[in-house]
Amino acid sequence: MAIKLRNKRSVEFSTASMSDLVFLLLVFFILTSTLVSPNVIPLLLPNSSSPTPIETQNVTVYINDQLEFFVEDADHKVSEDELQDVLAEKLSGLQKANVVLRADKTVPVQYVVTVIDAVNNINRDNNVNYKVILATQQK
Repeated sequence: MAIKLRNKRSVEFSTASMSDLVFLLLVFFILTSTLVSPNVIPLLLPNSSSPTPIETQNVTVYINDQLEFFVEDADHKVSEDELQDVLAEKLSGLQKANVVLRADKTVPVQYVVTVIDAVNNINRDNNVNYKVILATQQK
């Protein structure tokens, strides 16, 4: 005599809630990837005890510990000779702009002065007043 069960067990798995989880994970990774973008090039910034927030940031110049110049992102590596031309192109059409200099703390001062000289030459040639801001980290 065969015994029959009233409740039959189903082997199926409902995937309706999986799309919600995938969507939430996608949103999480998109948001966290946009927060990481200022640290595209790994730098050890010098310390400062008087932090001043930057109101407008238009162009960022990076100098890493291998003494390489980057303008705006890690993909745009620039030689020392091309730096002024690339900065002039990025700053063209902007009346009030800041050049934020993010230099590794091991970089010699001469490389910082090279960026400042390039911005000063652009100011003199175009009769504008762009400022160079040295980025630091808080102690």
